Amino acid sequence: MGRGLLGIEDILAGIRDADLLAEVEAARGSFLFATITETILHRQRARDAEVAARGAVAGRRQAMGRDQRRRDTIREVIETEPTGPENLQHIHSVLALCGLPYRDPGDAREFFREYGRNSLSLLAGRLKNPATGEMEFQGLPYGPKARLVLLHLCTEAVRQRSPTIAVADSLSGFMKEMGFAVTGGERGTIRQFKEQLARLAACTLQIGLWDGAGSASTLNVPPFRQLDLWLPQGADGVVWQKSVQFHQDFYDNLIQHALPVDIRAARAFSGSARKLDLLFWVGYRLRALQRPLRLTWDNLHKQFGADNASLRSFRQAFKADLAHLQEVFPKLPIRLDDSGMLLQPADPSALLIPPRGTKPPRKAAQAVA
Repeated sequence: MGRGLLGIEDILAGIRDADLLAEVEAARGSFLFATITETILHRQRARDAEVAARGAVAGRRQAMGRDQRRRDTIREVIETEPTGPENLQHIHSVLALCGLPYRDPGDAREFFREYGRNSLSLLAGRLKNPATGEMEFQGLPYGPKARLVLLHLCTEAVRQRSPTIAVADSLSGFMKEMGFAVTGGERGTIRQFKEQLARLAACTLQIGLWDGAGSASTLNVPPFRQLDLWLPQGADGVVWQKSVQFHQDFYDNLIQHALPVDIRAARAFSGSARKLDLLFWVGYRLRALQRPLRLTWDNLHKQFGADNASLRSFRQAFKADLAHLQEVFPKLPIRLDDSGMLLQPADPSALLIPPRGTKPPRKAAQAVA
């Protein structure tokens, strides 16, 4: 008898949460009191284990750097919350294959890159300044912000089923979604994003395709047909983009070949141009790959090594970038070795994107974020 009472006391001593203690009090007097309290204790221990697990994760992340902590947090979110339409952005498949410059190319008017048998030529252009009336040279788009702007504009075109995007109504919200503080001024993020948009709107893409057996073709792909600029009152010379219109051919092709991208993954790599390129490229390849794909280090260097003059420095940087991608997507079937990269066919869920054939979500034009 004494041991039984002592057992109950031990059980009651292990229950601490207020709601569980209330359940204990409600069960007093019941002939099943001992059984009920044992069940409540089991729930208390399950809660304690969950708290301890969260504490262990928090402790592990505390030892990480900021970027690694962000990747680990996003991996956990992606693994526990399946990708849905609300998490998907879209980019044109061509842009998943053709990377822009990683850093500011300065006064250069052309950027050239090879990827396998194909090549990309990016030509800078001019825009008319609404303050001066002059046609001004814009420079080449570059860096992660240019890629994020393209991702945003392609996504809005797909959602709205319209080639014309009201930039002023949507860009700030997208910047916040990507984790950027929306700040004004000479060095503010608003100016930086708008500068990349202007550069993109003024440029022209040329894509060269070769079959390796005597046949080649060149595609002129002007992404944008029109960009409306205006100078608000009291703007101190800051030009704002009111709307942007995709070229109709580009838009029609985008609707047919929109590549889904998990916005949470894009947020994890929003500060790195090459990691965004790698995310887009792997997503494109996994949706079409039927057999293992082998790329040599020389192939990889030509496509992803614009900032690394030597193959040796590129290999070190690329290994780190791929490792970061695999931190977020540990199921990616990619392996690096002395010869280069081996990418195995896999279900697109390895990158948490829907299989080919899934229609992009529709969204009413008036509901632009």
